[in-house]
Amino acid sequence: MREISALLRVPGLAFILVAQLAARFPAGMYTLGILMHVEREKGSYTAAGLVLGAFSAGMALAGPPVSRLLSRFGTFRVLLVCTIASVAALSALALFPTLPLFWLIVLGALGGGTVPPVIPAVRTLYPRITPRPLLTALFSFDAALQEIIWVIGPVTITMLAAAFDTTVALLIVVGVQIAGGLTFMLAPAVRTLRIPLTSRKLGRVLQNPSVILMMVTSALFLGAFASVEVGVVASFDEGSVTAGIVLGITSFGSLIGGLAAGNRPINRWSLALRTMIMVVGLILAALLTGFWGLSGALFIAGIGIAPALAAVSAVIAGSVPFADTAEAYGWIGTGQLLGTSISAAIAGVAIDAVGAQGALVVAASMGVLALIVAAVFRKAQPDLSGGISVLD
Repeated sequence: MREISALLRVPGLAFILVAQLAARFPAGMYTLGILMHVEREKGSYTAAGLVLGAFSAGMALAGPPVSRLLSRFGTFRVLLVCTIASVAALSALALFPTLPLFWLIVLGALGGGTVPPVIPAVRTLYPRITPRPLLTALFSFDAALQEIIWVIGPVTITMLAAAFDTTVALLIVVGVQIAGGLTFMLAPAVRTLRIPLTSRKLGRVLQNPSVILMMVTSALFLGAFASVEVGVVASFDEGSVTAGIVLGITSFGSLIGGLAAGNRPINRWSLALRTMIMVVGLILAALLTGFWGLSGALFIAGIGIAPALAAVSAVIAGSVPFADTAEAYGWIGTGQLLGTSISAAIAGVAIDAVGAQGALVVAASMGVLALIVAAVFRKAQPDLSGGISVLD
């Protein structure tokens, strides 16, 4: 708590934390909202998984090039244009769910591909407004804080869908995206952020082994949680508030884990050890059923999420030159979103084939693979136990 208190005393940082949280809040509702909306209209989890996968894949493919545009055109312009385009596509998806599946997939891809690059922007900004001794604590606090999105978001979208319908629920999320996006992009520190133009070509940052390792491992463990989300919804039906509560409990575990991680130094074993906690919970979730069984297992799995994400952010900040960090975070997002899109599609097929438990088996399998990769290739990342040194 001492580190958090110190962070909140940094001029302007508290507002940025709240603003970026507001801008990212729709992420906690869009995936579940799209899943419920398409499944209700098409009567198939496979169809719903394909549209959700297209949404995630659109974000993944657009992430790196759009992130590079932040340095070319400025953060405000890029964030504003992306917000307008994303809102238009997702509004159409909400209002015209009876369109052929192909067009729903196209709208999902367009909506995802134009989601504003808030994460690359804010995580590039952090080292410029925060004292370096506090950066590790900031990344842990940021990862923990974002779990508020996943605690409140799933419950909110399921309650909205139950109270009204999925169309109204998605349109409300669109309104939240507009309000949150404006709050973030109009913040003085964001509007005035200037990221130096990089002389490197698009994709050259992938020559850094740390970026590749963080991209692959986070793709696998976040893909596992995408499968969990689909499996939990299928376990309790798409209109059930119970599904949102179980997912909220998972995120509450992550919130606790992130706060507990605090300013703990990041060494070469940190990512593997934090991923191991997730794997234990995911395996238990694949074996247990019912509200209490899944809630307990996924609470354990959640404890490792925020600390693992904090390790990923810290490694990028400490191993990539500042001019390339936005693109690097874009590639991390690409890996994560490809992982979630592929997992969502596989989980949808597994549910249609063998039932909800099939999605949880997919999740446990991907978690185990993430742990193996993080442990075997741990030397591909720098040892940051002495603190993060941002590269200019």
